[in-house]
Amino acid sequence: MESKSQNVIWQPSKDDKRIYIVSGHYGSGKTEFSLNLVFSLTGEREMTALVDLDIANVYFRSRERQEFLEAKGIRVLSNAFGYDITADLPAVAAAIRAPLEDQRYSVVVDLGGGIYGTRVLNQFKSLLKTNETNLLFLVNTNRPDMDTYEKSVNYAYQTIDEIGMPIELLVNNTHMLRETGHKDIIKGYEMSLRMASEFGLKAPINCCERKLLPRL
Repeated sequence: MESKSQNVIWQPSKDDKRIYIVSGHYGSGKTEFSLNLVFSLTGEREMTALVDLDIANVYFRSRERQEFLEAKGIRVLSNAFGYDITADLPAVAAAIRAPLEDQRYSVVVDLGGGIYGTRVLNQFKSLLKTNETNLLFLVNTNRPDMDTYEKSVNYAYQTIDEIGMPIELLVNNTHMLRETGHKDIIKGYEMSLRMASEFGLKAPINCCERKLLPRL
């Protein structure tokens, strides 16, 4: 999966579930990861959709790239008022239900940060069948809310409790924007690997810029 800023060392297989919920704290890089992921899923099923449930982050949201994504055949769904309003209200389009119910879709759900951002998903819980849904949890150890193992694990447990399903994939998305170095990736990997043991998961997915791969 690739964008202008990073590559993801993982490719979803056809055996994976069709709905991917991308969770994590503020600044963990959920939106960038979601954009990479939704591109990688294109062609896996008849249709692909990106559901943007981040109603809190006014700085960078996936729906701001709606025109570009839809030109690539990716349906973008967000609040009931469209993506270009001056202020988002905590309302989401009823159309969001369609791809969650329709098995012809591969779906990426980009959640907002924090527990309040996660809570927006509650109204769609009845549509999230466990045999169809992957809950991903992103870790960025360079963010103050996730810079210790205890903070990251505590928030992961809060996310599990709020959504009501287990985390299935951990994603080491540790970065410092343009200043990211290979040591940042390694630091995040070490914490994510420890978290994987805590939750009984396989080794985490790792995200990085292509230029860092030789050092890793």
